[in-house]
Parts: sequence; C-alpha cells; structure tokens
Amino acid sequence: MEAPRLTASEASRTSRPAWLAVPEAPTPLGYRVAKRTLDVAASAFGLLITSPVLLGAAAAVRLESPGPILFRQQRLGLGGRPFTCYKFRSMFVTADEGRHREHVRDLIRGEGEGGEDEGEGVWVSIQSDPRVTGVGAFLRRSHIDELPQLINILRGEMSLVGPRPPIPYEVEVYEPWHARRLSVVPGLTGLWQATGWGKLSFDEGVALDLAYIDRRSFWFDLRLIGRTLWQIVTGRQF
Repeated sequence: MEAPRLTASEASRTSRPAWLAVPEAPTPLGYRVAKRTLDVAASAFGLLITSPVLLGAAAAVRLESPGPILFRQQRLGLGGRPFTCYKFRSMFVTADEGRHREHVRDLIRGEGEGGEDEGEGVWVSIQSDPRVTGVGAFLRRSHIDELPQLINILRGEMSLVGPRPPIPYEVEVYEPWHARRLSVVPGLTGLWQATGWGKLSFDEGVALDLAYIDRRSFWFDLRLIGRTLWQIVTGRQF
C-alpha cells in the first residue's frame, strides 16, 4: 500500500497513536542472542544468494512503470516504534491508499466486504486491485516483493519470525488486546502466516500472533521458517 514518506522525526510524531504504550515481552537472554544471530546470518546470506533475483526484480519494476524501485512504508515495530519497511514497488505511483485504509479498517472491525471471493471478515488483500502492476502481481504471488525486508532484518528492525508489522492506520482502530502483538520484534513470517493466512479473521489471526509470543523458542522459529519456505516452494499462497 503506497503511503507518503515521512522523515524519522515526523514518523515519531505522527505514526504512533498517542494511546499506544506496549511493554516489551520478557525474552530469555539465550533465546534473544540465538534469534538475533540467526537473523543476521540468514538475512546476510539471503541477500547474497538472492542478489540475481533482486537485480532482475528491480529491472522489471523499473521497466514496467515509472517511479522508485523500492517502496518505503512506515510500519510499527517493537513497542509501537515506527520504522521504514522496504518492499519492491508493486503498485503504480499514482495509487491511492484510501481504499486500502478503509478495507483494512473494515476487516479489523469484523465487517469485511463479504464478496464471493472474499469471505466476510477474513483478512485478505483487495481482490483484483487495479492499482497493482502486472509485474507487481507476480512479485506478490511469489513473495519476491518482500525480499528487501531482509535489509530490515539485518538492521534489527524486524526478525525472520514474528507478527507482521502493522501500518499505523491499522493500529489506530486496534482494540487494546490487539496491541500486544507489538510486544516483540515483528517478523517476515509468523504463526498466523504459516498456518492460517487468508483463512482467518483479524481477531483469529491476532490470537495466533499472541500464541506465538507465549510459545516463542529458537526451535519453534526454525519450524515456522521451514514451513513457510515449503509453502512458497509448493506454491501455496498465504
């Protein structure tokens, strides 16, 4: 979803709702060190081995439509702190965020669109979104658009595994219990993505995020990474 770019100081003032104050979940030191070591090693290695894919995707984005190759979007991470999340641009630069904002807010409130292809209240992307480019649609289906988030992981703003980082306007309509998903470092994949993406309501998905927070361990993270990679290789969309 395309959004206006903000400076770091502007983001800190405007991207964090005034009510949001999420304490960090207690994390054993051994798990913290092991998780960060895995994140740094895997993201650095991932950027290296996928460099031909990254270059090809960058060229395809640039050739299809004018605009920046990378899409920079403000997201909220650990404790609700804003950071810039990177993706390959998958939309036309003229895309309006208004439709996505309303779509997200409806889904969080449990209203949904209730269409034939989109179950009421199920957390899914907008179907047949005309703002998405042809190359962008492929990048999304293959999840190549998310590869630049390995940079966020290397920088410590994200982890390989954790709840997905929300857009600030999502958090504006959170119920208080939803906010606990911000008590850990956000991830590239997580329990919700690996087990129920595209099949659950927002509340059900958040319940999985909270279950992950309560169950976190190094081996559990490895299982979720393995399951996610298998789903991508086999073509299952989540």
